Amino acid sequence: MASLRVEEAYGERDETIDAKGNVTEVEIPYLVFGVADESAALAAARPRVKTVSGMALSSIEVVERINGDTWKVKAVYEADEDGESPDSDTGDEDASVFAFDTGGGTMHLNQSIKTDGKYPNDAPDFAGAIEVDNEGNVNGVDVTMPVLNFTETHTLSGSRVSTSYKKTLAALTGTVNRSGFRGFSSGEVLFLGASGTKRSKKASAPWEITFRFAVSPNKAGFKVGDIQVSRKYGWDYLWVRYADKVAENRKNMVKKPVAVYVEQVYPEGDFGNLGIGN
Repeated sequence: MASLRVEEAYGERDETIDAKGNVTEVEIPYLVFGVADESAALAAARPRVKTVSGMALSSIEVVERINGDTWKVKAVYEADEDGESPDSDTGDEDASVFAFDTGGGTMHLNQSIKTDGKYPNDAPDFAGAIEVDNEGNVNGVDVTMPVLNFTETHTLSGSRVSTSYKKTLAALTGTVNRSGFRGFSSGEVLFLGASGTKRSKKASAPWEITFRFAVSPNKAGFKVGDIQVSRKYGWDYLWVRYADKVAENRKNMVKKPVAVYVEQVYPEGDFGNLGIGN
């Protein structure tokens, strides 16, 4: 097998110009020697063909297999509508915008943190069960729960926002962070999804992508009624099972917690695959 090298196929370059005589697109074929398959040919060619004449690489593809270890690869370069290379350093690439709010969310609770008072003094003690009716049903109440919502808008180059990357964002939607993220512990951050826009049809044009997150704090070492709970990750779901017990006044039957369950309802995700750092 020949040694690996990449050479331009001189004499086969094609250029496209607009009505003003500006070069808008250039196609250049390259020969890649010493590789056994298409993937290796593309991988070898990419560092060699990144830019030409101030124009950035728009696409690269294998167009012909010359022999067992020689390939012809075509690289297409495009100029931005303003004449600048899409990958030129304009100061906008990888720009980021951050926003947050603490509007919180709503949660239905059947169990209070504590009972601050009951009147008269000999009223039945339900050990924190909320709104127990005459049939013994624990009806609970809707409350605002502590949730920090935040968004990040990042400008990413068109070459980064591939179909595969979009599928990754979709797969990570509705997952919680497997490891620390933005200063929060694992299990506290829920990825709510992303939306992207770009202002050009060119494949190399930059995307503005907004990532949405919500944070619910982890809890450890707390009680539900008389039951000690060791930990609950922020987006776990906690529910309580109740049973009839004789009240302390010996006059009533009351509902009291007899079991607490902490359920994982969101899968874990590797937020490193979002491509915006930790």
